[in-house]
Amino acid sequence: MRFKLKLLSTNSLVNHHTSLYKNLSMATQTLNTSSTQNPNDEFNDDDDRLCSAATITSQEGNAPQLFELNRANGYLKGESRIERAWAHWKKLGEPKLIVAPMVDNSELPFRMLCRKYGAEAAYTPMLHSRIFSETEKYRSLEFTTCKEDRPLFVQFCANDPDILLEAARRVEPYCDYVDINLGCPQRIARRGNYGAFLMDNLPLVKSLVEKLANNLNVPVSCKIRIFPNLQDTLSYAKMLEEAGCSLLAVHGRTRDEKDGKKFRANWEAIKAVRNVVRIPVLANGDIRHMDDVQNCLDETGADGVLSAESLLENPALFAGYRTAEWGLGSAGIREDGKLDQAELLKEYLELCERYPVPWRMIRSHVHKMLGDWFKIQPSVREDFNKQSKLTFEFLYDLVNRLRELGVSIPLYVKETREEAASSNGHVA
Repeated sequence: MRFKLKLLSTNSLVNHHTSLYKNLSMATQTLNTSSTQNPNDEFNDDDDRLCSAATITSQEGNAPQLFELNRANGYLKGESRIERAWAHWKKLGEPKLIVAPMVDNSELPFRMLCRKYGAEAAYTPMLHSRIFSETEKYRSLEFTTCKEDRPLFVQFCANDPDILLEAARRVEPYCDYVDINLGCPQRIARRGNYGAFLMDNLPLVKSLVEKLANNLNVPVSCKIRIFPNLQDTLSYAKMLEEAGCSLLAVHGRTRDEKDGKKFRANWEAIKAVRNVVRIPVLANGDIRHMDDVQNCLDETGADGVLSAESLLENPALFAGYRTAEWGLGSAGIREDGKLDQAELLKEYLELCERYPVPWRMIRSHVHKMLGDWFKIQPSVREDFNKQSKLTFEFLYDLVNRLRELGVSIPLYVKETREEAASSNGHVA
């Protein structure tokens, strides 16, 4: 079946659009109390505009009929819950290389870029369940997908089972898992009482999982952080499994360990979780290049890995490319000479023209992919930051300016056996 393409007028997309952070900030005060504030309130930030008028939408109309063959019930009917979890995972091809959920960063064009370079599955950015269920503009702008965007996890933050179910039902025809965010450690999650701060209210967490597991046609997954005490983590994981979670992604850091560069991920804790639950487990934390992928899979026994920050700098990570931080001076690693971050950014921009997203997302990716390039030519970064209203013409020109100024930072790849033998003076 073909995915429904809906063309929306520029005005209808631009008017009333609410950026994710603004929506979340507003929503933290309204998750558990009534409010007279309208989630459709207008914001006049140019970065909230869509970069084009056409978009792929995934709700409204007869949408639930799409992708019916990918729905879990029926295909897996009559099997036990654990068997269903594994049958679904195997049906998806048991993806091992997965794009983690990132606010404002794991949107459709970026997911498609990562898929081109080896990603086998991806998460959407975290979506706010109440705003998603109430606000059509938010749905249209914050959740877009296409038929090639599979396997796909759609992630929600929530603290009300009924509201979460209402939001989840809107996306279940377009995804392979509905994921509950139980790992966000940021201050906004504390204020809104969601993410990792639900670790203080496990009965509520259980009710969220049970509500979806008992009412959706697609499996429920959960993304968690670990407790400081390992036994608490293991009890938590088993409770989620018993509540109906079909896949568990474990970030090997506690709620207080927010700085990924300061705190190493605890792969031993992930291994312990893998050993006590019977459902697929994904490992998250310290996946910076493909050696990390293999080491993590070997050490944890996990069924796949998630990468976040490292992918933002290098969307080709899963294809074996490394940034200079992990490639320069390393034995058996050489410059690629063909692909670099500027070229990846151009590919991303082309995808944005095909799959429009708000400019704020594009702005963020430019900073991430060209961060090291801007350090060499800070004047180009300053010019970029001055632009209150971005255009594709300006961004393509920005890449060309950096190249004309002589900026060139290669990506790195592993040497082939023949190259390694030659560099060691041996005949291949």
